[in-house]
Amino acid sequence: MAPLTACFLVIGNEILSGRTQDANIRVLAQALNGRGIKLAEVRIIPDIPEHIIRTVNDCRARFDMLFTSGGIGPTHDDITAACIAEAFGVPLLCHEESFRRLEALFPAGQFNKARQRMAWLPKGATPIENSVSTAPGFSLGNVHVMAGVPRIFQAMVGWLMPHLEAGAPLTSVSWYSYDIYEGDLAEALTTIQHDFPVLDIGSYPFDEGKKRGVALVAKGYDADAVTKAGTALHDLIVTLGFSPLEGDPPRAA
Repeated sequence: MAPLTACFLVIGNEILSGRTQDANIRVLAQALNGRGIKLAEVRIIPDIPEHIIRTVNDCRARFDMLFTSGGIGPTHDDITAACIAEAFGVPLLCHEESFRRLEALFPAGQFNKARQRMAWLPKGATPIENSVSTAPGFSLGNVHVMAGVPRIFQAMVGWLMPHLEAGAPLTSVSWYSYDIYEGDLAEALTTIQHDFPVLDIGSYPFDEGKKRGVALVAKGYDADAVTKAGTALHDLIVTLGFSPLEGDPPRAA
């Protein structure tokens, strides 16, 4: 059975300008791998309402799940919640429980309109818990909206994963050898990939200074196929006259 597919939208002008480096893609990818969900695509898009709305509607139709990060804080450019609401054709409404929890964080008079905006969610959305700063993310249909701040994003992902439909987890097998080069392997790897079309077969050169070589990896959601492909990778290295070592090289590039 093919795994469920996911797309990740990283929303923010600061990412596109280079001012901020994304730290969330790896966190989400690894969490989804463990849940048996394949992260099939990542897009980085600007804080432009029509761009966000168009991309959300495109991606939620094409993938089983859509995840977003960024744009759900109190500032003027935090427009993701409003854009998701428009994409679904629903209004933004005050989520009373989230409002009360946020209000309790601030001294009297400091829970201003900007901060109150973080409690407004699209109609029909359910909150994603935020154990770091309380302000929630939310899920609506197959769209899951989370903060861009890495520590908060990670907390939201950790809370959300057990609530998602699960499939077979991603598995992988790795073999590597010193003094072997990708050119020696290319033709045979093409054949192995043809024999295991549902898997990702990869070759990864590494450099440990005076020692160089290549790591071969088979990964996918069919554990039996991964095991068989791993055997084929091992045997390929042996056939070429080298000694395969299991796992990843100590300092793979």
